[in-house]
Amino acid sequence: MKNSILLLFILASASVFSQDSDYGVSSYLTEGTKAPNTHYIGEAWLNAIYHDDEELGYNITKATFKANSTLDWHKHGSAQVLIIVDGEAYYQERGNEPVILKEGDIIKCEKDIEHWHSSTKYSDVTYLALYGGGQPTTWTEVVTQEYYDKVAEKLKRN
Repeated sequence: MKNSILLLFILASASVFSQDSDYGVSSYLTEGTKAPNTHYIGEAWLNAIYHDDEELGYNITKATFKANSTLDWHKHGSAQVLIIVDGEAYYQERGNEPVILKEGDIIKCEKDIEHWHSSTKYSDVTYLALYGGGQPTTWTEVVTQEYYDKVAEKLKRN
């Protein structure tokens, strides 16, 4: 009897996991593809989770930056929300002091606000970026290694 109940439980469990699905299930856990070194220093991987979905109206991208990697100054034609899911990041808006963002932090950058974000000097970072589709990112100025190193040193002391 005990073996019959166990067999029934196993068969029922297997049928649940073997169901065909009409749902478009994907995962943000995949690393994505290595980004070309166009507007950043270091190593980055991008996973375009949802892009150019007219019904959704915004994009969701997972980005992973290895330690000591940074994006250039840029702005978006819509607000952008960054959700830090792992590691630590530097974030700065033009005219404001840079800050460190940690796992669990969420920050919103308003439309057309020039900013940059990156991993920290010694920590990788993975974040989800939510932003409107339709208009490409406007790249405005290079974040040099020298500038990045000064930010890292300043935030290390704080």
